Amino acid sequence: MRLFVRGDVDGFFAIAMDNLIQLLLIPALCIGVVGMAPPFVYGRILPGIAVSYVVGNLFYAWQAHRLARRENRTDVCAIPFGLNTPTMVAYAFLVMLPARQLALARGAADPDSAAWQAGLVACLGSGLIEFSGAFVAEGLRRLTPRAALLASLSGAGISFLTLNFVFDLYAHPVVGIVTLGLTLLFFFSGLRPRGGIPPAVVIVAVGTALAWATGLAPGSAVLAGSVGLHLPGFVGGDLARGIGGGLFLPYLPIVIPMGLLNLLASMQCVESAAAAGDSFSLRSSLAVNGICTFAAACFGSPFPTSIYIGHPAWKRMGARAGYSTLNAVFMTAVCFTGSIAAIGWAVPPEAGIAIIVWVGLIITVQAFEATPQRHWPAVIMGIVPVLISWATFSIKNGIRIAGTAQDFSPSLVARFHAAGTFIDGGFALEQGAFFAALVLSAATVFIIERRLFVAAGWMLAAAGLSLLGLMHSWRFAGADTIGFLPLLDRVTGSATPGGLFPAAAFALGYFALALILCTARWFTEPDLK
Repeated sequence: MRLFVRGDVDGFFAIAMDNLIQLLLIPALCIGVVGMAPPFVYGRILPGIAVSYVVGNLFYAWQAHRLARRENRTDVCAIPFGLNTPTMVAYAFLVMLPARQLALARGAADPDSAAWQAGLVACLGSGLIEFSGAFVAEGLRRLTPRAALLASLSGAGISFLTLNFVFDLYAHPVVGIVTLGLTLLFFFSGLRPRGGIPPAVVIVAVGTALAWATGLAPGSAVLAGSVGLHLPGFVGGDLARGIGGGLFLPYLPIVIPMGLLNLLASMQCVESAAAAGDSFSLRSSLAVNGICTFAAACFGSPFPTSIYIGHPAWKRMGARAGYSTLNAVFMTAVCFTGSIAAIGWAVPPEAGIAIIVWVGLIITVQAFEATPQRHWPAVIMGIVPVLISWATFSIKNGIRIAGTAQDFSPSLVARFHAAGTFIDGGFALEQGAFFAALVLSAATVFIIERRLFVAAGWMLAAAGLSLLGLMHSWRFAGADTIGFLPLLDRVTGSATPGGLFPAAAFALGYFALALILCTARWFTEPDLK
């Protein structure tokens, strides 16, 4: 397989636009939400992100060449790789912001460092969980139906990628509708631009031109001092201070579930690549992802990395391994120079968002293409928890915008009940949504296959996850609802709302269903219609 093919240009523009949108979020989160000073973002966090980009993208490019040589093929596509967006947002809101507020309340001289160090320790914890999980994931993969592994990814594709960004497209209709139409034309019709111009280049160029013509661009002014050479440095001392100061203890209920969910999502991404024809080693793929997150923390980034959903979309573009190598070089240059501020000024994210919407559509379609038709109900069942999670997240954003943090209290649930909406069900399903998607989808597959004892085993697993607090365990926290591990709260001396097992009702429900499935043979008979 050649180092570069023409499809790598399309793949590079697609992955670079996705990564750039994420990088544009980092100043907004760290400066706008957490309140950190710009030098922390451009001088420490972005260079640390660059280290993880280099390690990950170059490894997955090499992995694709290795598979191509072993199988004597030229159509192997490298696994896409970058920052983990859900974890990035969660760590900013639920780890770094509270740590900074706590430092301010205690009169700390440098609250920015406290927030940053808490984020570094959280990122390190995620990396350790992802790396360790790589050595047990293969067994889980063998036990789990493909429909269950792909279903939650489809849920993420249709909700967090497609629906989420369609809002943005239609908020800016001239740019959004035109770029969406071009994306559908180039990627679904089999037609390409004349002269061999990559479709993604045309889409972004047209989107940028329309953004300038309609006043959407330029964006905010370039921050003074942000553009310049910023090289990474080892931050072992800050990590040690964060660990030694116990900064990580209050956030373990966030770090542990997020690390496990990242592991699960990465495993599903490798399964998605296998369904598209590229069977990579699950252990090495997951282990290197964990190493990249570990490296990010050691060089200043509080944000974990991730294997991306969407491998089939890049493969359909004709991308192979070169796009991953190009991405490593480009993102390193962007992070080391702080030029993300200038890019955000010139090229608004809306210029390329339609490509992300298309990636979400392809991910959703793949779950149905790669599974037998009789398992489609299981795919839909697995999509539902993630879709509800996104809807609940959006509802909470609306509450925050319309009200105050005091709205997040038990009276909020009562008001929703009075209006006929059981929002507490959404709060519960939001916590551990990927676990719920996996369990419900797998159980549905085995029910379809009439392997009821195996389905009952998945229900017992759901009961255990609920008791441990990894599913459905939630509480109000400021202007939000968060998941938590009540057993860990008891160990650390924190208050435990709802008792030691706040999700016990869910565990009881799953356990009762397991009993029903185990005894179903005595009160059911085959439908001969």
